[in-house]
Amino acid sequence: MRRVMLGTALALALAAPAAAADKQTLADIRAELAQLSAQLQDLRTELVASGAKGMQAAGGSSALERMDTMEAEMTRLTAMTEQLKDRVDKVVKDGTNRVGDLEFRVCELEEGCDPSSVGQAQPLGGAAPAAAAPVASSGSSSSSSSGGGTLAMNEQADFDRAKGVLDQGDFRAAADLFKTFTETYPGGPLTGDAGYLRGEALMKAGDVPGAARAWLDGFSAEPEGKRAADDLLELGKALGSLGQQTEACATLAEVPARFPSSEAAGKVAAAQASLSCP
Repeated sequence: MRRVMLGTALALALAAPAAAADKQTLADIRAELAQLSAQLQDLRTELVASGAKGMQAAGGSSALERMDTMEAEMTRLTAMTEQLKDRVDKVVKDGTNRVGDLEFRVCELEEGCDPSSVGQAQPLGGAAPAAAAPVASSGSSSSSSSGGGTLAMNEQADFDRAKGVLDQGDFRAAADLFKTFTETYPGGPLTGDAGYLRGEALMKAGDVPGAARAWLDGFSAEPEGKRAADDLLELGKALGSLGQQTEACATLAEVPARFPSSEAAGKVAAAQASLSCP
């Protein structure tokens, strides 16, 4: 029995790095490692207390050596999780500060926006807005053509209506419809697309600060979403159009850094060249 328990503890310890790739949080992994460490200490105590017979049943004098090896491995894994937590915290803090700074600067460029009213940016990777609850229609459930979950009733129709207005060239009206859409279906499968297209509509309407705000809002809402790289690219270009070269170049540089395999990353070099970025 003790051999089985020791083997299980070792297997769980070695599986911890793979668990990090699952949906477990770092806190979950750290808690599991602490629990495994406590169990290992209990096993060690039992083994020592069992005397010579217990030691022999566990595999002889090498049993304690194997436990020492497992304990060293768990200590190493615990240190790795602590290092990873520090790195994640730094990335989140830096990213949040950057987004907050961009929000402040975009507000300065927007007519009627009071920079003092800009609050602290929501931490990147924080809780996303609650998605609109899917509503069953008389037919089968509608799925987003772009992926990302089930659409709420009328969601596709509202998106198509706004897109149709954009295609017709009524940019201001399209921007308003996309704004209403993002407010009506927060976190929905098409919300990222709607935010990006709202920025496009405002840019075509000549409202560059408004477009920059739309793309910044889109990126802030879904910093890892399917439109995040596009939002960041267009935000950088818009800041360049507004004469904010330093901020524009810094924003453009974030695209390949965050999304190296995205299509947007391939367009950064041309945008940087047009702004004479260093």
